[in-house]
This record gives sequence, C-alpha cells and structure tokens, in this order.
Amino acid sequence: MSTKPLYKVTFLSAGKIYELYARSVASSALWGFTEISDLVWDTNESLVIDPTEEKLRDEFGNTRVLHLPMQSVVRVEEVERKTQLVIRDCNSGDKIVTPFPMPGKRG
Repeated sequence: MSTKPLYKVTFLSAGKIYELYARSVASSALWGFTEISDLVWDTNESLVIDPTEEKLRDEFGNTRVLHLPMQSVVRVEEVERKTQLVIRDCNSGDKIVTPFPMPGKRG
C-alpha cells in the first residue's frame, strides 16, 4: 500500500510567515503560481486545542486548492509526519499565535 507524500509548505503572506501541511504540491496551471491542495489538519478529538491550527483552519479550512505566487513560497519540504503549525511575524520571526499567555508579558 502506497501512501501519499506529506509536504510542509512555508510561505509569506501579508507580513506573516505561514506553515501548512498538504498532500499535493505542483506547478499551477496559472502562470507563476504554485498549487497547494489536499491540506492536512489534525483530526484528534482531544481536549487540548492548538490555537495556531484553529486560526489556520478558520482561514484555509474550506480551501480546495491554494494558488500561491512562486515568489511567496519560502520552502517546500517532504516530511514523515506533521508537527505543530506556526504563524510568524515576517520581520522579527516571533510566533504570532502563542498557545498560552506568557507570564510577565501584557498584550
């Protein structure tokens, strides 16, 4: 039984660096774009909810195919398993969505 590869796609959008997991990455029929499809989300029904994944699912959950401009794609990696997703600020590299409030920091 052959399983489809899993890709971690890192891209820039609106001053943020996004990471998504997908089963399919290809050149788009639209010239100058990369086609990302079959996005992968956690299906765990656990009590712990990853706020970053929830934010990404709200934004991209109903997306069938994501067409990204080639110059916005930072990296595409074929990986063995999915890890925690991250959204970072493009300038500082700091995570935008943190799982829990940090002590001593006020936002």
